[in-house]
Amino acid sequence: MRFPSPLIPARLIRRYKRFLADCRLEDGTEVTAHCANPGSMLGLAEPGMRIWLEPNDDPKRKLRYGWRLVEHGNGHFTGVDTSVPNRALRAALEAGAVPGLEGYDTVRPEVKYGQGSRIDFLLSAPGRPDAYVEVKSVTLSRAQALAEFPDSVTARGAKHLAELKAMRGQGHRAVMLYLVQRTDCLGFRLAADIDPVYAAAFAEARAAGVEALCLGTRITPEAITLGEPIPILD
Repeated sequence: MRFPSPLIPARLIRRYKRFLADCRLEDGTEVTAHCANPGSMLGLAEPGMRIWLEPNDDPKRKLRYGWRLVEHGNGHFTGVDTSVPNRALRAALEAGAVPGLEGYDTVRPEVKYGQGSRIDFLLSAPGRPDAYVEVKSVTLSRAQALAEFPDSVTARGAKHLAELKAMRGQGHRAVMLYLVQRTDCLGFRLAADIDPVYAAAFAEARAAGVEALCLGTRITPEAITLGEPIPILD
């Protein structure tokens, strides 16, 4: 997925009200950017961090900039826009290019299911059980080369796991897919100390036959594309 507009570098001044970030451009101009990430962004919102913004001239938007990346140095980036995983994955799913999820003829996003929820993707093909695929964006890393999820307590995430478990019980295929929006991680694990309830829900779902997949990403200021599978560690 290429960014529609070329990104520009800036320094983070502060993030506040979850969806707003004050930033300083390289010429010293201070701007406010939209932060498309409702999570805690633990470790990614420290003042002074080098970040990348996407400008826009859409008169319907209140803010002229969107915060897209954090730069860590040594060529590594984290994507902070939580809408990116589904956009990047849809094209890959339709092309049959997601390891473990090949061979489906139909890819339907945002299908209602469960108790008032929407599954990120419902995959179907003749002669195969439907596959319910829930996607989570992973941006937390507290240990070198190790990605973690979640970065804060997520009751909604535990609910999604319970609903995947229910779909599996009905004979469907159910998949929890973690997309690591970082280029500096080689492994993935659950942050059970941050949300033990989510970790317990994950264990219950896995025991009931829910599959877990983890994919990396390739990130530059020009584009975010799917990377290789990342091992899920106990």
